[in-house]
Amino acid sequence: MEPTTVRCKICSLKDGHPGIVLDDEQVCNLCNLDFAGDLLVNYKYTNEVFAEFQAAAPNPRGDFDCIFMYSGGKDSTYMLDKFVNEYGKRTLAYTFDVPFESTHAAQNIKLAQEKLPATFVVDADDDNIKKMMRDVFNRPRPKKPGQYLDEKLPCVSCRTFFVIRAILHAFRERIPYIALCADPQQILTMESNVREVVRGFYKSFGPDLASELFNGEIEEILFAEDDELPKIVFPFIAMRHDYDPDRMVAELKEKGLYASSPMETHCTLFPLLNYYSFKNWDCMFYKLNASSYTRAVSRNKDYDRSTFSIKFPRSLDLPEVEERLKQVVLEIAAGEGDRERHREALVELFKQMAPPTTEPGSSRRHSWTCARSRRTSVSRWVEEKR
Repeated sequence: MEPTTVRCKICSLKDGHPGIVLDDEQVCNLCNLDFAGDLLVNYKYTNEVFAEFQAAAPNPRGDFDCIFMYSGGKDSTYMLDKFVNEYGKRTLAYTFDVPFESTHAAQNIKLAQEKLPATFVVDADDDNIKKMMRDVFNRPRPKKPGQYLDEKLPCVSCRTFFVIRAILHAFRERIPYIALCADPQQILTMESNVREVVRGFYKSFGPDLASELFNGEIEEILFAEDDELPKIVFPFIAMRHDYDPDRMVAELKEKGLYASSPMETHCTLFPLLNYYSFKNWDCMFYKLNASSYTRAVSRNKDYDRSTFSIKFPRSLDLPEVEERLKQVVLEIAAGEGDRERHREALVELFKQMAPPTTEPGSSRRHSWTCARSRRTSVSRWVEEKR
């Protein structure tokens, strides 16, 4: 007989989820705000740096006031428009051409290039980012219970890779600020100090691989003087009380700057990330996002979104969806079951997770796209492993 799964009675995170501990009342440490002290320190720092950035005079050492990490998603597109048209900053819009990027992001970037008066630059390093991701996916099964966000190691590692590329570019070109459009709750996943970003990468991948991936250049960041290093700006975290994804998307579409849906992931590895999370941590990849929304609604029945950028229907039975998704993903990975049944199950699951504001027909189209992508990506990767 299998042991009973114990979940937080507020947000449904499982006992044993990386970094999650339930108290005697069956409430997890996230719902108890056990991390509030660290969060307040981060909020104070990000507020101060953003205020400093807004008041800063034009950079006397170069042609740009900031590097802006531009992905083509709604958050970065919305804020890039503000940087150049409202704040008047001389902005270098920096896009790292991730080999796992979707066509949706590329379409949004093209719209921004046509309409916004920023300088756009595209960086790429397919060989090294793939080498790093292979290291992540091929690691032995991790020890449990693990640390907070361990289930998102592939995603965090990918993002850190191109953030370090941007840090090196800013350091070389003497650009004083780097803007990162993390949504408000992502402050829990982001390091604010550039030197600590590099140290964290060394810790995750070891000095040999870390040095190899960046040709030994990141050692310069470790030993540079503080005033030589760029500062990271988190505008959405400083503006967290005004963060409203629905309003942002509506404004962008009205300006012709956004042509996709917030529910459409901009990463084609999303199916594989779900397999990684289930295989190693027994959770779906967006579990923290969905639990955040459940937690917000449980505290205020009139509250219709979390500080994450993705909404979920209030009627969503999160534990049931997670268990069904796990069964289908693991069957696909093992080459078991009927492909048509898998497709139908995934379409139905994504329709359940789609927000009620989705435009008519788009939920079905997006569900089918995700279902097909999930099935082929997981199957292909497992075959390659064999």
